[in-house]
Amino acid sequence: MKRQALSAIPLEAPVQQGAFDLIQTLLDALRDADETVQDGDILAISSKYAAIAEGRIVRLADIEISPGAAVIAERYQMIPAIVELVLSQADHVFGGIPGFLLTYKDGILSPNAGIDRSNIPPGNAVLFPADPYATAAAIRAALRERLGVNVGVILTDSWLMPGRIGSTGVALATAGFAPVSDERGMTDLFGNKMQVTRRSITDQICAAAQLVMGERDEATPFVIVRGTGVAMTDAVFSAADVAIDWRECIYVQSLTAGLLNASPEAAAPNAPQPGRITS
Repeated sequence: MKRQALSAIPLEAPVQQGAFDLIQTLLDALRDADETVQDGDILAISSKYAAIAEGRIVRLADIEISPGAAVIAERYQMIPAIVELVLSQADHVFGGIPGFLLTYKDGILSPNAGIDRSNIPPGNAVLFPADPYATAAAIRAALRERLGVNVGVILTDSWLMPGRIGSTGVALATAGFAPVSDERGMTDLFGNKMQVTRRSITDQICAAAQLVMGERDEATPFVIVRGTGVAMTDAVFSAADVAIDWRECIYVQSLTAGLLNASPEAAAPNAPQPGRITS
């Protein structure tokens, strides 16, 4: 089967500092760039841009600092208001280093629960969208209604890969296509049966989009990704379709219960069931 050429088309849009109409802004960006979206396209949207559209901006000066947050802030040399936000937003906090707390939030291991202070006026922070998968699904439905197209939607974020310098793209939410391709049971070039391979299609597309979206002052919160070949679907997805419990993560478990110098007795209480650690 001949593979399609993949293309990623960035769309510029105005910088926003408060809640706004995301769909109209996207339609304006398409018009200004003389571009269209087609059936089968994947529209990658900055999760921060979507969050700002929802008004998910917090003034740090308005945050009341709890005693616990103050202690953590001193320990990790962080702004107390940021720590308070992290504690309120994170699903789990593992620990930290100076300036950052490592958290689990909406199915992603991330610093500071995804709270971002870049590309926003000083003294403010942007949270994740309140319900990322509902946001992605609503955007897809609006595009189908307004433009009559059947597309996929990804809310993009940046992720630090363990042991690697620099960030890459990771999908915070997906709508319109299956985010993971399960290839277990299929064969490789030599006929060997795949045992554990599941491809994160949505993260791979997200990384391609981030390459042209940028991280600084590019002002390109939208990217049309064309030629992925993924099949569109109206199935409803959630973080459970792409994320594993952090207790089953090879990175987390190997650095906690699975330490080489830990006794079996010490590891046993938190150890996952055999065969369930994946990455």
